[in-house]
Amino acid sequence: MNAVAARPHRLTPDQVPDTVVEVLDRDEKAELTERIRRLLREQDATLVAHYYTSPELQELADASGGYVSDSLDMARFGTECASSTLIVAGVRFMGETAKILNPEKRVLMPDLGAECSLDLGCPPDEFAAFCDAHPDREVVVYANTSAAVKARADWMATSGIALDLVRHLHAEGRKILWAPDRHLGAWVQKETGADVLLWDGACVVHEAFKADGLRVLKAEHPGAMVLVHPESPADVIALADFVGSTTGIIKAAKELPADTFIVATDNGIFHKMREAAPHKTFIEAPTGGKGATCVSCAHCPWMAMNGLRSLARVLERGGNEIHVDPTIRERAARPIQRLLDFARSRRAVVLGNNDA
Repeated sequence: MNAVAARPHRLTPDQVPDTVVEVLDRDEKAELTERIRRLLREQDATLVAHYYTSPELQELADASGGYVSDSLDMARFGTECASSTLIVAGVRFMGETAKILNPEKRVLMPDLGAECSLDLGCPPDEFAAFCDAHPDREVVVYANTSAAVKARADWMATSGIALDLVRHLHAEGRKILWAPDRHLGAWVQKETGADVLLWDGACVVHEAFKADGLRVLKAEHPGAMVLVHPESPADVIALADFVGSTTGIIKAAKELPADTFIVATDNGIFHKMREAAPHKTFIEAPTGGKGATCVSCAHCPWMAMNGLRSLARVLERGGNEIHVDPTIRERAARPIQRLLDFARSRRAVVLGNNDA
């Protein structure tokens, strides 16, 4: 069984900001980088950055003793580093997850306006009412959700372990309520055969990939392999040679035998893909085609709000601190901890092989 919540919770184009990518000349980049490195040292701060942020931020995180990864692994790294302050370059739910797992640390973000279409499309009150209407279902929420939504869940999932988790719950006879990404949830349902009721949300980046354009691109590059994140539509996933998380996609690019890859996920990932496989060619999957309504064009507009200028500003002026209500934090920590315990019980690699 595969059902969808009655009311769509996907953002309209007018709810999505324009994508504005920071452009720096060489001198400004060098000056900002040196200033930020000094401020990080002075404030006992460590920078953690998501794969979808700019190459400049990823390079700075690596060079300054920070970390570049997916959202849960970013938060996990925060629990292991000794710094009293974490700077989270990503989107707001990532800052919240870092704070949930590191309540004693100060967690800052370059821009608190950096939201996520999946998070915005899952209002906590409406989601709680939806859960209440289906009390017989195990509530599994994707990492790309607010602390308040996680606090209402039984489990948190990442794209790297979603199949294993839902197979386990299905084997126990559980029915699933999945939120918020309908495409990832539908892929999990198809692969596991579980009874999954879907919240009707979607990522504005991944939903824009178009199967008709992808077929044309494949024909133009017959030797290329297609790597797809499972937040993409089903007809795009059907054309993939590999479907997986951000970390999984980077690993596949390194290990699969092709020299050319067509990649259906945020193009910010190309920086780490080129580091992992410098002699290979990476091509953006098309967001155009019949009926295309590209509002993100393969790059998250909220991720683009992170930049060296905004990072320097928050370190110099303060502010942009993430706070999570202690009661919500305590409840939100439970589904995250259940995920970590589940992964350990199966000796699965969940940290470093996770989500968006």
